[in-house]
Amino acid sequence: MAGVDPGTVSIDVCALDGGEVALDESFRSADLALDSAPLVDALVACGPLDLVLGPAGYGLPLVPGDRVGERELALMVLLRSDEAGARAGIRGMRAMIRALIGAGLPLVFGPGAIHLPTVPEYRKWNRIDLGTADKVCGAALCIADQADRLGLAYEETSFIMLELGGAFTAALAIDRGQIVDGFGGSYAPIGSRSCGALDAEVAYLLGGALSKETVFSGGALDPRGDRDLSAPGALETLRADPRHRQGWLALEEGAVKAVLALTVSVRAPREILVAGRLAGAPGLLDALAERLAGVATVSAATGLRPRAKTAAEGAAVLADGLAGGRYAPLVDRLRLREASGTALDRLRMRGAETIRLA
Repeated sequence: MAGVDPGTVSIDVCALDGGEVALDESFRSADLALDSAPLVDALVACGPLDLVLGPAGYGLPLVPGDRVGERELALMVLLRSDEAGARAGIRGMRAMIRALIGAGLPLVFGPGAIHLPTVPEYRKWNRIDLGTADKVCGAALCIADQADRLGLAYEETSFIMLELGGAFTAALAIDRGQIVDGFGGSYAPIGSRSCGALDAEVAYLLGGALSKETVFSGGALDPRGDRDLSAPGALETLRADPRHRQGWLALEEGAVKAVLALTVSVRAPREILVAGRLAGAPGLLDALAERLAGVATVSAATGLRPRAKTAAEGAAVLADGLAGGRYAPLVDRLRLREASGTALDRLRMRGAETIRLA
């Protein structure tokens, strides 16, 4: 079983064999945008695979690869029809998904948080990004990890997962082993590269200038998207540079606000688990722990293997569970098979009916 995590900076793949890591690779997103073959080849070489949880973007309710058409691709990418062909979002996402399907891999594309029945309906009103499909995967791994570390049943786990990625900040609330609320990257506070949730007046004033590229720009540390945060020593250098002090403060405070807001939905989390590329920045965990001392212990999210990204491992864990393996009870607890609808179903504001996807 294997899973793919489509990130803005890197795209990661993880495969399990009998619960043990059999494949753990990372590719630069910019490279795969030009040629998806290395990712496809890595998965094929690891086969035969029983199931692969594919890179689903904003998510689908467990749709098999052979049932993915243009409508499903559009719902995963969420690009406006007037931006068809634009180099925005995760570049090459459609081509990558088509290449994976074309390779004959046993694919299924999983849900975002908004598709899950465990998130109350009213929390979905006028929202799309409560946590993309990869955030659901990351939360699944954190549930498995907390249950294992603390000797808990899945239904006893409780935490807030804070993901500080190379582009976006996101946070999910997990109560009794289920995702109950969340702030996805385009709904959350400011990220490293992304502007985060937009002031509606800003969106209005931008008018026709508001594009997918807007969503991926304006961040606290990399507002133009021209920094390579995956380079060795990049985070250490950025953290030590006094010119970026205000950016780090914006990230830290925004992350704390997201956590505090989610304590409305999970009142007594056992832990705050921090994942994502920025989690390794020197002193960041300590700074968050100091700010959140009155809420819960803050620690780095851990997984099956330290090098792999949380969401890639989580995708492999969910693929294992969906195939009836060791993590089948976790899939049942998350109620993944009851996912339904689309990310656009709960928009109630004027003009939503005019949305057309590329």
